[in-house]
Parts: sequence; C-alpha cells; structure tokens
Amino acid sequence: MADPITRITNNAPVYNDNDSQEDLITLNLGPTHPATHGVFQNVLQMDGERIVSGVSTIGYIHRAFEKIAEHRPFYQITPLTDRLNYCSSPINNMGWHMTVEKLLNIEMPKRVDYMRVIIMELARITDHIICNGILGVDTGAFSGFLYLMHEREKIYEIYEEICGSRLTTNIGRIGGFERDINERAFAKIRSFIKQFPAVLDEFTKLFDRNRIFIERTSGVAAVTPETALEYSWSGPILRATGVDYDVRVQEPYSSYEEFDFDIPVGTNGDVYDRYMVRNEEMRQSMRIIEQALEKLEKEPKGIFHADVPEFYLPPKEKVYNNMEALIYHFKIVMGELETPKSEVYHAVEGANGELGFYLINDGGRSPYRLHFRRPSFINYAMYAPMSSGMLLSDAIINMSSLNVIAGELDA
Repeated sequence: MADPITRITNNAPVYNDNDSQEDLITLNLGPTHPATHGVFQNVLQMDGERIVSGVSTIGYIHRAFEKIAEHRPFYQITPLTDRLNYCSSPINNMGWHMTVEKLLNIEMPKRVDYMRVIIMELARITDHIICNGILGVDTGAFSGFLYLMHEREKIYEIYEEICGSRLTTNIGRIGGFERDINERAFAKIRSFIKQFPAVLDEFTKLFDRNRIFIERTSGVAAVTPETALEYSWSGPILRATGVDYDVRVQEPYSSYEEFDFDIPVGTNGDVYDRYMVRNEEMRQSMRIIEQALEKLEKEPKGIFHADVPEFYLPPKEKVYNNMEALIYHFKIVMGELETPKSEVYHAVEGANGELGFYLINDGGRSPYRLHFRRPSFINYAMYAPMSSGMLLSDAIINMSSLNVIAGELDA
C-alpha cells in the first residue's frame, strides 16, 4: 500500500547555469525577523519560493565574551556564560565551573554532583520545551506551545527558589553551590517530575501523528550521519541522524556514569526526527532526575560545596564579622590567589550539543586565553548549504529544528 503522506523533495533541481540571474530574487531572512529566532541574517537567492543559494551572516550581537573573560577573574566569568544559551543557562554555568575545578584539581562531593545533575537536566528540559514548542508554532500550531510554556514556568520557579533568579541564573559556584537546595525547592522538583509526563504526553498526542505536522517535517532537511559528522554536529540534531554520541556517556562528568538512561537516536536526520529525539530526551532527563533524588537521600545532608576555602567564598555572616574571612573574600573575588599554569578542556552535554571550554592559564588572576565551543555556532554553519533547493517555508522550520540560540551563536 502506498504511503498516504505526500512529501516535498527538497533537492529538486530548480536552477542551472543557463537560467538568467535576473530571474532570481534576493531575500534577506533576518537579521531582525520572528522567523530567525534571534538577530542573525541569511541572504537568500530565491527562484520563486525555492531557495537557490544563501549566505549566512552573524555578528549583529557580538559581545566579545571570550576577550572580556580574559580580563576578568574566574569568578566574574560565570555571568558571561549565562548569556550564551540563555534557554538553559545553568548548564553553561556549571560547565564553566567544572572547567576551573579541573584546572585546580578540585574533587567534588557526590552530593554536589547529584545536585548539579538535577539542575542541568531541568535546564535541558526547559531548552527542549522551547525548541519543540516553537517548532509547533512555526508549523502553524500554537496550542502545544502554551501547554509546554506553562511547565517551563514551573522550572523557573525552582530556579528562583534555589538562587533567586530565573532566566540568567548565575547558579552555582566554583566548588559547588552558593547555598544548599532547600526542602521547598526539592518539593517543587518532585511535583514537577510527577506532573510533567502527562503534559508531555498530551503535547506529543497533538503532534506525533498529526498529518499536517508530519507533512511539514518528515523528510525535510534530512542529513546523513556522515555529513553531520563532517560539519562537527553534536547534540540532538546529530543523534537524530542515528549517531549516539553524548558527552554524558562518552566523557562522563558530575558522576553521570552512575546513572541509567538511554540515548535516543533517529533514523532519517530530518526535522521530524529532531523533534522526536528532543521529546524522548525530556523523558530521559526526568528519569535521571528521579535517580539523582534517590541518590541524594543516601548522602549526608548539608554538603553543598567542596572543601576549598582558598577558592570558595566564605559565608556572608563570617565576612561581616571575621577579618580573615573578609580577606579571603576579597582575594577570591579579585583573583589574587595563585592558580596552576596549565591548559584544560572540559565539555558538557549542552541542550544543543557539546558545550566546551578551552582554558589556557598562565597562573594569573584571569585566563590567558579562553575559548567557548558553542554548539549553536558549529551547528549553524551547515544551514545555508543545506537550505539550497528548499522551499522558504521548509527553511524556516529547518532553522527552528536546529534550535539556533543567538547568544550562543554569536558570543
């Protein structure tokens, strides 16, 4: 029986050298346009509604974070990382903290590892909520987006309970957390993982077998595993091609090797597979959080940072009443303590892929050189060549499925 779904073939020949260039239209997709989900631009050559070629342009919000970081003490770099992928900023924060901890050879308590895992997996869920919710909007369906945004708000309330912030959290510190996670926050986490599966199921029922959604996404922007690897893709869009690469498994950190979870993969590497992989990753994140909560029950309470007084800020009450604590506070914040001369690379599995920090240290108060491996920047490099031959409407949802976050693309 024939497949009832009619698919658009995006590689149909639409232009050759014998055609007149005058027949083509130049279209600026961006830099400020709702379809681009950020401030960046694609200059497209269009033959009717089909894209013949394109050039991607970034730099509209470049903030020189790497160069600024080279003039700031390690502690003061954390707020910069918040503003990379601001949809899942705690992952950025903790990835940076782990990089410095690797430089300083700090051994982390298990309880801190488990607490970090919970926060990072909550952040992964918020990021995937935004990506798949917006993908629904870009294909003409708004209701599912509203269902998921309501749940994202609950996670932001958890952040707020832990650190007082919501979007750019500045959560955690080098060596652990600034404060312990209180019981109200744990109660909200347990409530979320109990209620969210039903909401996610309702969302998937709206889309997974929806004829319109399938026709808009299935077979669109399909990428082979070989091509994805050639372009150094990582994260959900790589796994959608069938490659099961995940930093949490290949190079475990924060005790991820102790957790039991699956790595969802796709088969076609198209927009539909990327959507499905992210949905399943949210379920796996909840599975990880449940295990982390169980592990925390077996750990001594009250431990929320490593025993490194020369790098971990002393409590405020001691700073206000004790001269030695005040001196340490000043020296830590101003970067007056010696650090090893070395270079390290540490990567975490960000919501969009491998988020890495390459740090060269000369023993001074600031990094000698610092480079952020931003997955959105690397993933986006393929957007213009893979859009050639697509309909403009398909190029929009392709961009949505890549989940290009402007702050991470153009640091």
